Amino acid sequence: MGRDATLYLLKQGIKLTGTDGWSWDVPFEQSYQKFTETGDSSLIWEGHKVGKDMEYGHLEKLHNLEVLPSNGFNVCCFPIKIKGASAGWTRAVAIIDE
Repeated sequence: MGRDATLYLLKQGIKLTGTDGWSWDVPFEQSYQKFTETGDSSLIWEGHKVGKDMEYGHLEKLHNLEVLPSNGFNVCCFPIKIKGASAGWTRAVAIIDE
């Protein structure tokens, strides 16, 4: 997910994004290669950096997403605050409507 795709989701009203992958952005090796070719540092972590322009929550390395229904659930997140850190872990819970 790059900058444009992340902005698109947020402009649709999305307030929380997440993935079961290691990162929201393309693999760092690919970003670094584009940076070395162009000198454009905005290409590194471009999806993550959208948070500077529009506030949203983001989760990575989620598990068991495949067992969720396609709709009819809410997500609650219980983050662990870490002093001086820009990120931390969270307990993400899906509450399925009955």
